[in-house]
Formats: sequence, C-alpha cells, structure tokens
Amino acid sequence: MTPKILPLRELCKISIFAAIIAICAQISIPMPYGVPMTLQTFAIPLAGVVLGAKSGTIATLIYILLGFIGLPVFAGFTGGIGIVFGRTGGFILAFPFMALAAGIGTLSRGSKKRNHIWLSMWLVIGAVLLYTSGMFMFSFVTGTTLRASLVLVVIPFIPTEIIKIILVAILGSLLKQRLSRMGDS
Repeated sequence: MTPKILPLRELCKISIFAAIIAICAQISIPMPYGVPMTLQTFAIPLAGVVLGAKSGTIATLIYILLGFIGLPVFAGFTGGIGIVFGRTGGFILAFPFMALAAGIGTLSRGSKKRNHIWLSMWLVIGAVLLYTSGMFMFSFVTGTTLRASLVLVVIPFIPTEIIKIILVAILGSLLKQRLSRMGDS
C-alpha cells in the first residue's frame, strides 16, 4: 500500500496557515498572570474551517513544532520547550484539537441553517477543549486551584472568544467557498 502524500497545493496552504497562526500569536494583549489574549485562537479554528480537519490540524502541529524547537512563534516572540510546558502550555497543546474540532464542524449536515449550527457547535467544543486544557495546565504549573485558574485564565477570555467564534464561522465559511470556487480546495 502506497502512503498518501499531500499535494503540493495543500502543503502550501498548510504552510501559509502555520505562518498566519504565528503572526496572529504576536497580535496580543498582555494579561495579568502571564496568559495573553491573542489572535492565534482566531487563526487556529479558521485553519480548521478553511483547510478541513486534517490539514488544519497539520498546520497547527507544524506551528507548535516550530515553537517547541525554539523558534519565536509563540506570543511575545517566545519559543522553546519551557513555553510548551509552562503556564500557557495547556492552551498550546490543545491547539490541534481546536483545529480538528473546527474542521469536523465543516462536515456537511444538510441545510445551510443546520450546517451553521453544526459548525458553531464544533467551534464551541474546540474552545471548551482549549480553555479546559489551558486551565488545568495553568493550575498545575502555578499551583493555583482550579477555581482560581478558571477566574484568572478562562472567564476574562469568554467575551472575546464568543466574538472569535462568530467571526470564524462567517469568515471561514466564506474563505472556504471562495477557495472552492477558484478550484483550490
């Protein structure tokens, strides 16, 4: 059995989204307690929606690998194993699952309305996975209680996450449609 190799066009799209995630990580607002509010949590589900579950997850894994080996792609131009297993590591490690959930959300379920509901549900699931993982790792690394971690690194991010989910659902679907019309999906 011959292994399946991704077409060059798909590899290019994956690379572009890995770069977009890295750029969006630098667009951040520092928050108390060391967990910044960034646009990478917009770019990651967008990758899942536009590229699909497999390619969106691969783009996210490439981004994490680049940061893991020390390239300064994480928020604040940081990188390295210490970041991946530090106070923000739970968020970073959950990124592929967020992209995967977004990609699953693009699987057709029937009517346009039903597809929007399905996508929105999976975007919310991805966000819940992200913040749950982030909260647990933050609690573990900093020695705070889960309740304190919830208050410090989840609740302040909920309003902007809702906005990001809405924008990803709208823009992601439009971008995916545009690429498919161009014969590029």
